[in-house]
Amino acid sequence: MSVDPQLRTLEIDIPTQPDALVKLSLLLAEDPVNQQAVGVLVESDMALAAAVMMAVNSSLYGLAGRVRSVQQAITYLGTREVSAITFEMGLRAAFPPATELDALWRRAARRGLLMGRLAQSLGLDAWAAHSAGLFEECGKAVLFRHASDHYRAMLRATSKDDELCQLERTGFGVSHDALGAALCDSWGLGPVAVASVRHHVAAQCLSELPVPSARRGVLALSVMAAAAQREPATLDGVVAQVAPLADLDPALALHALRRLMAQLGAMSGRLAPTQFGGPP
Repeated sequence: MSVDPQLRTLEIDIPTQPDALVKLSLLLAEDPVNQQAVGVLVESDMALAAAVMMAVNSSLYGLAGRVRSVQQAITYLGTREVSAITFEMGLRAAFPPATELDALWRRAARRGLLMGRLAQSLGLDAWAAHSAGLFEECGKAVLFRHASDHYRAMLRATSKDDELCQLERTGFGVSHDALGAALCDSWGLGPVAVASVRHHVAAQCLSELPVPSARRGVLALSVMAAAAQREPATLDGVVAQVAPLADLDPALALHALRRLMAQLGAMSGRLAPTQFGGPP
């Protein structure tokens, strides 16, 4: 999808994609993907490799033993998940460390993993789903970097993303969902992932999918994942409403989602919502 030209007139910098991720994107575009080349590329960047290894060995992935190399991580988790972790670390490194961003990055890791595995279970594009989940809130990080004090005030004013978007448009002329889509587009993510990031706020608030039918699957997973993490009591109704809009079987989607939530919960202790800037 094309990014709104109006964004180019705003004085808000979108970080450029790190060289290592540009090269990784090219490798992932190959068919079949060269797993060894992916591992060598990640390991060639010492800081990135260390961050990836720390993430792989965290409780979120629940591996039985400690992984000691990127190649070993690929063997256990697969190329897609290791590549997604690499993108996650590259995204985090593009922004200065800030306590207020910690909860955002934790949510991104959990949401990306959940959406990627759910997509795999349902026969959808798992890479598009995983990357969409990782980047869903990245526009908030862009605005926080742009005007930290001003944005802190907005975050204190509301905990609802639709209300936050209204405040952002008033204060900055753009909302985090549009900025996030612009970052995804500039970093070379596919149109399905970009569309999910661009429309996730509206979709989650209304349980509707305001995108062409070919791009609804991943956006539907975003809505389901949000309900599962924020309001589990509404999950049955949300899945029943959204799944058919993306030509997904509601019963199959709900079963797969509950199974994955149980698995991830067992691995990481508790896959629960945390507010932006809030406690872990």
